Amino acid sequence: MKVKKYSGELVEFDVDRLKGSLSKSGATPDVVNEIWESIKPSLYEGMSTRSLYKMAFRLLKSKADVFAARYSLKKALRDLGPAGYYFEKWIGRLFEHAQYQTVTGQLLEGHAVSHEVDVVAQNETEMLVIECKFRNTVDAKISVTTPMYFLSRVKDLQGIDFTFFGNTRQFTAGWLVTNAYMTTDSIQFAAYYNINLLSWDYPVENSIKRRVDNAGLYPVTCLTTIAKAEKELLLQKGCILVKDIIGQPAYLQALNLTPRKQQRVLQEAVELVNHHNQ
Repeated sequence: MKVKKYSGELVEFDVDRLKGSLSKSGATPDVVNEIWESIKPSLYEGMSTRSLYKMAFRLLKSKADVFAARYSLKKALRDLGPAGYYFEKWIGRLFEHAQYQTVTGQLLEGHAVSHEVDVVAQNETEMLVIECKFRNTVDAKISVTTPMYFLSRVKDLQGIDFTFFGNTRQFTAGWLVTNAYMTTDSIQFAAYYNINLLSWDYPVENSIKRRVDNAGLYPVTCLTTIAKAEKELLLQKGCILVKDIIGQPAYLQALNLTPRKQQRVLQEAVELVNHHNQ
């Protein structure tokens, strides 16, 4: 049987891939098999992957909110749009977890021109210029022209003293980060010119998905117990990570939820942050 991807392309349906994605949500093998048996009668030739995702999401949520939240990570990253402002904030938090100090939205003067830098990250030995490429379409790929362009920006900024966090330093490396995919040419070009890449599935052992699952760094847009407008309000107040809700009760209180609903959201947040891969 063939299924239709978001791009319109027809591809062979892969049951193992579906079961694998269900398993990564934290669902047990028994739950995965139960969901598969529920989905199977509804499959048909040319079914859209979007319909398949919605069905799987609904069935996972009926088992546990946290399963559905983990399963929806890719969509949750797209929900940090539409322009990607909150994606940049979230990437800053990812690097903070890796022991960097970060600041977003900087206008810096290079040798030739000025540059809007999405994230500056600094630790004891490095100062990074980070470019965030946000995409809100499912199968988007970053072509080789993007790292080419980014390389010129990094070169224009290197060799200049900048002061952040009380330290005057020079940029030591560039990172190109995206919630989308990288083309093979992009990866090869970046490797040759020493540009660090981070995407949804690259590098394989330390991709965005791996980093999030391994450390519980889920964006608030993952939550399945609150509406889109409530997620937007949290983002506006600076609540970027699910774990922020746990540590700062004022965020939840700002949503004016009933005590029962507030408890359910908090429970999902705690389970989501704690229920990550070891």
